[in-house]
Amino acid sequence: MLRLQRCVLTQLLSSRSASPVSHLRRLISAAAPVVSPNPSFAVENYLVDTCGLTGAQALKASAKLNHLRSPSNPDAVLAFLAGLGLSSAHVAALVAKDPKFLCAGVERTLAPVVVGLTGLGLSRPEIARLVSLGGAQFRCRSIVSSLQYYLHLFGSAEKLFRALKYGSCLLSSDLELVIKPNVAFLEECGLDPCDIAKLCTCAPWLLSTNLERLQAMVACAEGIGVPRGSGMFRQALQVAFYGEEKITAKVDHLKNMFRWSDAEVRIAVCKAPMVLTLSKDLLQRKSGFLVSEVGLEPAYVAHRLTLLTYSLEGRLRPRRAAREGIHGEVHMPSQESCTAAR
Repeated sequence: MLRLQRCVLTQLLSSRSASPVSHLRRLISAAAPVVSPNPSFAVENYLVDTCGLTGAQALKASAKLNHLRSPSNPDAVLAFLAGLGLSSAHVAALVAKDPKFLCAGVERTLAPVVVGLTGLGLSRPEIARLVSLGGAQFRCRSIVSSLQYYLHLFGSAEKLFRALKYGSCLLSSDLELVIKPNVAFLEECGLDPCDIAKLCTCAPWLLSTNLERLQAMVACAEGIGVPRGSGMFRQALQVAFYGEEKITAKVDHLKNMFRWSDAEVRIAVCKAPMVLTLSKDLLQRKSGFLVSEVGLEPAYVAHRLTLLTYSLEGRLRPRRAAREGIHGEVHMPSQESCTAAR
C-alpha cells in the first residue's frame, strides 16, 4: 500500500495534465483496495513502529488520534510525505508536533495544496521544507493564497522560510484581518516592502500581533528617540517588543553602568537600539574593559556604540594587546576605523 501511494504521488507531482488532482483521483479509485476497520489497530504502537516517535511522544500524540480505527489514512499520508522527500526524522518531528496531520485527506487537501504551491513556482524540496515549517497550516488549503502573498512580500521562498523558522505565526494569522492591516500601518510609518521584509525575517511576530500593540510599539520606538524614517527605526521596533517597563529599566542600567548622562544614553540608543537587548552580564564585562581597564571616557563610548557590538574576547582584547605590543600604549580605534576593519 505504501509503495502504491508513493507511486501515485510521484505521478501526481510529475503529471503535465490539466488536472493533476483528477489524475490522482482516478489512480486511487482504480488501485486502492477498500480497507475495513481493524479492531486490532493500536494507534500508540503505530506511532512508535511506523512513524518513529518515542514512547513518550506517542503516548501524548495518541490522545488526539483515538478515533482512528485503521492505518489506511495515516499510511496514505506517510506515503505522501515520503513522496515529497521528507526524511524519517522530519516525519517523526512533524507527527509529534501535529498528530492530526495523519488524519489529513491526501486527495481532498494535501494533493491540491501541492498542486497550488507548484503553481506558485515552489519546487518539491521547497514544498517539503514548507511542510516541516508549516505543520498544521499545511493541512489548510488557504495556505496557497497566503503563500502567494508572502512570496510577493518577502521576495523569495528562502527569505520567507527564514522568517518561518522563528515560528509559523505568519501562516496561522488571518491574512485580511491581521497581516495586511499591519503591513499597511508599517508602510504609513515610512517602511517600504523591502524594509518590512527585512524587519520581519527575524521578527515575524511583528506582522502577526494585533494592530493596537504594533501601534504601541511604534510609539515606544519613537519614545526612545528613534523617529519614523530613520535608519535605526527597524531595530528600534524590534527593541520595542520588550515593552516600555523593561526598556526603561535597561536604559537606567546603561546610565549607571557606563556613567552616561541622559543626553549620552539617548545618543547611544539612537545610534544602536539593539544595545538595549544585550544582557546585563555582557554590558558589565564590556564596561569593565572599556571604561575601567582601558580608561575610555564614557562620552567616547556613547558616541562609538560599535565598540559594544564587538566580541570582547574575540575582537576587543586581541586588538588592545596588538596595539600595546606595537605602540606600547593603549589606543582604541575610532568608529570609522572600526567600521572599515569589519
